[in-house]
Amino acid sequence: MSEERWPTEIRLSADKRVLNVAFDDGGRFALPAEYLRVSSPSAEVQGHSPAERKVIGGKSAVAILAVQPVGNYAVKLGFDDMHDTGIFGWGYLYELGREYGSRWQTYLAELAERGLDRETARTAPAKAGCGTGCGCH
Repeated sequence: MSEERWPTEIRLSADKRVLNVAFDDGGRFALPAEYLRVSSPSAEVQGHSPAERKVIGGKSAVAILAVQPVGNYAVKLGFDDMHDTGIFGWGYLYELGREYGSRWQTYLAELAERGLDRETARTAPAKAGCGTGCGCH
C-alpha cells in the first residue's frame, strides 16, 4: 500500500449492519456487515496462505455487535455469529472500501462456483468447526 490512511470517523449504523468509515484524505465508505464478515482478515477466513482462504456463505443477515479499538492502528469487529478474531487495520478498511465493487462481485462469483449462497450457512462437520455452520473451519 502506498501510504497509510487514518480514519477520522468510525460509526456503526443503528441496525448494526453497516460500518461507516471516513478517512483523512476525504474517502468515505459504508461497509456492509456481511462484506466485512466474509472479508475478515482472521486466519479462520484467510487461512495461512492464499490457497487456504475460505469462501463463507450464509452471512446476509449478520450484524456487528462490537467495534473495539486495537492500539492506534486497527479495530476488532465482533459479529453476531460469534466471529471476533479479525483485526481490521486502517489500510485494510480503506482497501475494502475502495475496492468494494470488484471484491463484492468476486465474492458472489466464488459463492456460485462453490454452490453456496448468501442466505444458507454451510453445515460444518460434527467433529470440526465452531458449531455455527459458518463453514470457516
